Parts: sequence; C-alpha cells; structure tokens
Amino acid sequence: MTTQLWAIILVLVGSLYGALGPIYWKKGAKYFSLSIKGTLLNNNLMKGGLLWGSSFLPLIYAFKGGEVSVLAPLMSTGYIWVIIFSMFMLKEKINSYKWTGILLIVLGVSLIGLGS
Repeated sequence: MTTQLWAIILVLVGSLYGALGPIYWKKGAKYFSLSIKGTLLNNNLMKGGLLWGSSFLPLIYAFKGGEVSVLAPLMSTGYIWVIIFSMFMLKEKINSYKWTGILLIVLGVSLIGLGS
C-alpha cells in the first residue's frame, strides 16, 4: 500500500493543532488547582485538552490512506510545532540545542518518507 498525499496532510494538520494542547495546558497551569470545579472552570486546561484530544481524529482517519510506518513518524512533527508555538505564544527562548533537535526530527521524518 502506498501512502496517499491526503493522509500525509491529515497527519500534519492533526499534529499541528494537537501541538496547541500543551501550550494551553502551560497557560492553564498558572491557575491549576486539585479540585474538579477548579479544573473544569480553567478555560486554558479545557481548551488544551479539547485540542489535543481531538487531534487524534484526523490521525486515525489518515491511517486509512497509508502505511503506519510512514504516517506514525510524521506525528513527531508535533514536537516541532510545540517549540515554535512556545516561542511565539509563551515567549520562551529557543536555543541552539532545540533548533538542532528540530533539524534532526525533520531529517528523520524525511528519511522515513524517502524510504517508503
């Protein structure tokens, strides 16, 4: 089975908006409490959970259109998006080690794609 382009795009889109989940969790952590009411009323925690949780839907659908050995590694692009979102939305500093990590993820995913 060859992997369809639409399946690759779905995985990338799913990993993109799924990466927003940890960003909103970080924002919500500022007001986190161990109470159910406090957690449910924490909009950032809820938004993060909804984004992250729903990101699996396009990923699962994408598996219909390709090889899991190609599509599953593409989910690692979520790590790249988290770093980029944290830079812009949380004003975190991105050092050379993080940029090197991004480069290695891109290189690894590219090699897997070429090998299919």
